[in-house]
Amino acid sequence: MSTKAARPPQSDTHAATAVLQVAERLHGMNPEWVVFFREVLGVDGIVRRTFSDPDALMRFECSPQYARIRELLDGLRARQNDQASVREAQRIVTVRMPRSLHETLKSEAEEMRVSVNTLCISKLMKLLDEQERRDMAGRRGDAAHETAAAGPRRALKRAGADL
Repeated sequence: MSTKAARPPQSDTHAATAVLQVAERLHGMNPEWVVFFREVLGVDGIVRRTFSDPDALMRFECSPQYARIRELLDGLRARQNDQASVREAQRIVTVRMPRSLHETLKSEAEEMRVSVNTLCISKLMKLLDEQERRDMAGRRGDAAHETAAAGPRRALKRAGADL
């Protein structure tokens, strides 16, 4: 495989730069982190509207532009700590967990000088981000496997064999 094939298409690089510029302009307005997340990385945010193809989205999520957007988001979250959002309704989720896990989370949150809620949101966002990348990589692998498996079948059909 040549190094040229490993690079994202030029249009992806331009799109990634444009998305980062929009994110930086929004960041300059000092929005609440949840507003920044929704408008940039959310389901209807600029990232998913720009990179609607799963492969393009995965390439973007491996880019320096995406890393910078995550830094901007983390900076907003750090500044705003655990303040309630006035622009987006808050939801409460009750999670049952073993006491030992709760005590560990409480201890970790105290060490980091954040609330347990903030720590859990951070861990959840990181986990979801990593899981999404794995899922997309799996879908790409499945598609490649299906394409490879279909090749011999097509050749047999062309040769007149019945499958």
